[in-house]
Amino acid sequence: MITQTLQYVFTSLFVCTLFLLTGCSENKQVEFECKDELGCIDIRPDEPVLIGVLQALSGEIAPLGEAQIRGLKLALAKRGDQILNHPVSLLIKDTGCTSEGGANAALKIIANPQTAAIFGTTCSGAAATAAKAMSSAGLTMVSGNNSAPFLTSIGGKAAPAWQAGFFRTANNEENAGQAAAEYAYQELNVRKAATIHDNDIYTRGLTDSFKKAFEERGGVITLGTAVNKGDTEMLPVLTAVAASQAELLFFPLFQPEGIEILQQARSFDGLSATILMSDGALIQQSFLDAAGDKAQGMLFVGPAKPGGSAASKLEEQYITTFKEKPTVSYYITGYDAADLLLDAIEKAAVVDSANVLHIMKKQIRDAMYNVQAYHGASGILTCNKFGDCGEPAFNILRLDNPSKGLNGLESNVVYRKTTSNN
Repeated sequence: MITQTLQYVFTSLFVCTLFLLTGCSENKQVEFECKDELGCIDIRPDEPVLIGVLQALSGEIAPLGEAQIRGLKLALAKRGDQILNHPVSLLIKDTGCTSEGGANAALKIIANPQTAAIFGTTCSGAAATAAKAMSSAGLTMVSGNNSAPFLTSIGGKAAPAWQAGFFRTANNEENAGQAAAEYAYQELNVRKAATIHDNDIYTRGLTDSFKKAFEERGGVITLGTAVNKGDTEMLPVLTAVAASQAELLFFPLFQPEGIEILQQARSFDGLSATILMSDGALIQQSFLDAAGDKAQGMLFVGPAKPGGSAASKLEEQYITTFKEKPTVSYYITGYDAADLLLDAIEKAAVVDSANVLHIMKKQIRDAMYNVQAYHGASGILTCNKFGDCGEPAFNILRLDNPSKGLNGLESNVVYRKTTSNN
C-alpha cells in the first residue's frame, strides 16, 4: 500500500514537472480583457501610438495652427517622442478654420480605429463640429487654442456646443468680451459702440459678450453686424458703422478679414476718430507686419501671455528647436494641452505579458477630468467638468509702437481682468 502511494506521488510530481517544462501548467497567464465602456486600442510592440492632429494649416490663419503643432512637438520631445516605449505617429489634417473643414478632417482621423486621441483644433468653429464627431467616437480631444465660450460653458452651465471628452488649455473667452466692454466704458468713457463678427461661433461669442456687458453698464450698441469669411470689400459695413456714430468699433476677426477692416477703416474719413479694437486672433506678428503704422493706437483684447520661468524655459527650447523666435505666444498653451493629453494616455494604458500596449479610451477622459493643480508653462491648470483647464486672465493691449513688434504689443498692457473657470 505504501509502495503504491509513493508511486502515485512520484508519478504526480513527474507529470507536474513535465507540464512546467512544456508550458502546459494549469496556471496560465491571464489575457488582457477590455472592460472600458468606450473601448480599447491594442498596440503591438512594433506599432506606434497614433494621435490625430486637427489644425488650420493653410491661409492667413496658418501661423496659429503651426504654433499648436510646434507646442505638441516640444511636448513629445520631452518624452523622447515616445509613449511607454512606443514611437508616436501623428495623423495631421488641415481643418482650414471652418466648421466644414473641422467635420471632414475629424471624420478622416476617426476612420482609423487605432487613433488614441486628438490634438486640436485651432479655430473654435472647426472644434464645434470636430468635437461632436470625436465625442461620438469615444475619443478625447484637447486644444491649446480654442477659446469660444460655446464649446464648454457659459455662465457656469454647459454651453450649446459642449461635448464630453473635449478639453482646452486656452482660456474660455466668455469674459474677454466683458473685459473689452469694461475697458471701453470705464476707462475710455465710450458710450456708443458698434460690433462686427463673421458668423463664426468664436467671433459671434465675443461680440455677444461685449454687447451684454456694455449694455449692462449703460452703453449703447449702435450697430451689430457681420461680414462673411473671404470678404474683401468692407466699405459698405464701415459706412454703416460711421452712420451709427459709434465711438468704438469692436471687430474680433481673424485674418485676412481683420486686416481688411483695419486698412479700409484707416482710409475712411468718417471713422478717423473711431477707436478700433480687435482680439487675440490678431495678436500675431504676421498681422503687425501687414498692418504697419496703420495699426498704431489700435487696441486688442486677448489672453494674458504666460510668464514665469517655465514659460521662459519653453521659449528657449522653442528657439533652439525651430531656429527662430515665436511669432505668436499660443504655442505655450499648445504645449500644455499636448502634455496633459500625453500624460492622460500614459495613465490609461497597460502592457500585457506579450508586451502589447492596451489604451483604454474612457480612462483617457477620466484622467483629463481629474487634472488638478498641474503646473504647466501657461500656469496652474485644473480641468473642470466642462473641459476648461486654464484660469482665464485677459489683457487689453494697445499698440503704441508698431516697430517693436509682437513683444512690444504684448508688454503694453493697459487693462487686465482675471476670473475663475470653476
